[in-house]
Amino acid sequence: MKKYLIGMGGLLLSAQILAAEPEYATLRMEVDVAKPAAEVWAKVGKYCDISEWLSLDCKITSGDGGIGTVRALAGGRVNEILVGKTDLSYGYTQPVREGQFYNLYHGFMEAKPVNAKSSKIIYTLVLDVSDKADKAAKDADLAKRRTSFEAALQNMKRIAEAK
Repeated sequence: MKKYLIGMGGLLLSAQILAAEPEYATLRMEVDVAKPAAEVWAKVGKYCDISEWLSLDCKITSGDGGIGTVRALAGGRVNEILVGKTDLSYGYTQPVREGQFYNLYHGFMEAKPVNAKSSKIIYTLVLDVSDKADKAAKDADLAKRRTSFEAALQNMKRIAEAK
């Protein structure tokens, strides 16, 4: 019994050593838009409008557009659950996928009024990058995400400001 307990203790210790400590990263991006926030949100703020500004197919797989609604992106390869919503914002998360590293991915998008005639679109991502091999890999992953979402923000600006 003593050998069994020592063996189990060793397994638990090695599992703790191998387990990565979470390393959460935040990307905050924004773009100025020459339109009121409500007009901006009407053009780019529906939960599947992502298909227009990020060039991904989007399908609502459950829910009515309120909190708890699930969208499937990229042919169902990515699922996102709406976890927060206001008149000019929403937040979402990606669920755990069996057999894959869970990066706690969350996104938050809002149209923020600046004045009566202009606004900002702010997009924030939070995720765990501890699965990346080193700082260079973490930086490259974050840079790729920033490039993609800054392009999406420019697309949203173009859509929102169109006549």
